[in-house]
Amino acid sequence: MYSYSLSAPAKINLHLEIIGDRPDGYHQLVMIMQSIDLADEIQIRANGIDQIRLSCQNPQVPLDETNLAYRAAVLMQEQFPQQAANYGGIDINITKNIPIAAGLAGGSTNAAAVLVGINLMWELGLTLPELQELGATIGSDIPFCISGGTAIATGRGEEIEPLPDLDSLWVILAKYEHLSVSTPWAYQTYRQNFGESYISDHEGIQSRTHQVHSGDLVKAIMNKNNQQIGQLLYNDLEKVVLPEFPQVAELIATFKESGGLGTLMSGSGPTVFCLCEHKTEALEITQKIRSAIVNPNLNLWIAKMCNHGIMNN
Repeated sequence: MYSYSLSAPAKINLHLEIIGDRPDGYHQLVMIMQSIDLADEIQIRANGIDQIRLSCQNPQVPLDETNLAYRAAVLMQEQFPQQAANYGGIDINITKNIPIAAGLAGGSTNAAAVLVGINLMWELGLTLPELQELGATIGSDIPFCISGGTAIATGRGEEIEPLPDLDSLWVILAKYEHLSVSTPWAYQTYRQNFGESYISDHEGIQSRTHQVHSGDLVKAIMNKNNQQIGQLLYNDLEKVVLPEFPQVAELIATFKESGGLGTLMSGSGPTVFCLCEHKTEALEITQKIRSAIVNPNLNLWIAKMCNHGIMNN
């Protein structure tokens, strides 16, 4: 079969903690990640002309090697030159539903879908860990996006340990259309402001990582305690993003006044999410937000948590 259609879910961070610096220049992180059913659709097909051609209905999406999906296809060609020669080039079409530059891993999940799709199309038979190892070479969020669900992510985010699924909760996402936060800026600013508190020794990093593994949020997830999950949401990057981007801070404050289980900025932002137990509650809170913040640039989505990553449609 020379054509595949895949669903690529977005992710949110229920917990994002920066522990210290790594020798490779990245940050040592402990995160709890969650897939949601707001997803891009990726079409992959062999084109027989020895080129990678990328297309997308959203003009903001780059169609060259700066796009992670493009880089994922190049990676597979480099890793498996015989299959690349046999099957020829690849056409990749992205139907973009996940907002861009939003802290929701939209680019990473597209790349994850390309890796999964080429594995199927070229009949490579790569296992999930093998695909994740390949993905980690071009993006830290890609390994999680491949497997999805609920998981602890450590290292620079590429080391994944599954947790029990949280697929019963609903999520409201809010993002100002023209507002973006540079992820490198967020992490560099955090280092400048809080670098003195970084843990540098291996034992200290292992100890702090273990504390999250055995911490209250993981226990709440294990026990399906939705109220506690909402109360224990945490993101270190809010410390640098909220003072610099007052609209994001206002969004968080408005959500907290409007109800729900808990509110947090996802990743480096600027998307803010609110957890809800039921869809009706999510719809009510969405209306409250629209009434409280009358701004045509504010986009809102309602999604449900899901227990999977990339899916072959």
